[in-house]
Amino acid sequence: MKFVVSSSELLYHLQAVSRVVSSKSTIPILENILFELSEGKLTITASDLESTMVTSMSLENVEGEGVIALPAKILLETLKKFPEQPITFDISMDTKGVDIITDKGKFSVIGLDGDEFPEIPKVDVDKASHLQLPASLVLSGINKTLFATADDELRPVMNGILIEMSPESLTFVASDSHKLVRYQRSDATTEFSSSFILPKKPASFLKNVLVKEDGDISIDFDDKNAFFQMENHQLVCRLVEGNYPSYNAVIPQDNPNKIIINRQEVVNSLGRVSLFSNQASNLVKLSINGDELMVSAQDIDFSISAYEKLSCQYDGQPIEIGFKSAFLAELLDNISTDDVVMELADPARAGIFLPVDNDGPEDELMLLMPMMINA
Repeated sequence: MKFVVSSSELLYHLQAVSRVVSSKSTIPILENILFELSEGKLTITASDLESTMVTSMSLENVEGEGVIALPAKILLETLKKFPEQPITFDISMDTKGVDIITDKGKFSVIGLDGDEFPEIPKVDVDKASHLQLPASLVLSGINKTLFATADDELRPVMNGILIEMSPESLTFVASDSHKLVRYQRSDATTEFSSSFILPKKPASFLKNVLVKEDGDISIDFDDKNAFFQMENHQLVCRLVEGNYPSYNAVIPQDNPNKIIINRQEVVNSLGRVSLFSNQASNLVKLSINGDELMVSAQDIDFSISAYEKLSCQYDGQPIEIGFKSAFLAELLDNISTDDVVMELADPARAGIFLPVDNDGPEDELMLLMPMMINA
């Protein structure tokens, strides 16, 4: 088996799938990337058993067909050092010896039998649901929610993004119990109602490849796996099993205190003031009175404190509420508008954060649980 390929094009495809490769796998072949040459097309596959990423490229200068697994790390590191040039892969299917030939040299490695590579799961047609969405919409849903997923071994359902579809909307939800994000699109609907939990790791794979995808993405899912078919890539991943908590139940409905703040001003202020907060709690206090928002923090143990006053739009009773600074800054960083509406009921209930312009097909809501303010 022999083929010629552009070094930079091959590197691009390898980098797309290599994020799936686990360096700590107990199955040696999973530290390899599968190359399958057939009918002038090179299909490249990587897997960690939980997720499988596939990409393909058309080649013109090809001899023979076959399948072989090649070591991911040495292949990637070598290609990164090459300038753009055509390189030849000369593969002996009998010995699994691989010669990578350039104008100036030859690099030899030993591959593994490609037949030992795990098979890609197939969709269960009897249990499967199908939907087709713009790649940009799926990317927006992942971008808006991925940061809010948890790392909770005891509650694995929290370690992913809940994707709900219905005749009314498509909803992406993520929560780590401290913060919650709900991103809805009324311009993406289905004739059926269903849902699945996309694990964090394959969600981050999708985020990386969808940036370079145009057009639609085809999604099929059954009770165990989800299959994402894009123009240049395919991702198959095992879904998180279990029922996602009733997230709507934790969103406060009656929030009489509404404040409009400049998002970036508050983020910048948090960056300065939080340096003076207790390192263990990272607590900052927001005091709102009239058209003034005061951001303050203190660390009694080291006798340090700080406050800054910012302007805001507020018509309501004075209120003080505490938040973990890092969570509040992260949440504000992920809202798309310059101005943000903050809705509060009382210091013991969660704060709601909304873009100031939330009227189109996008409905974006973020929630942050408060912290107790020491008297």
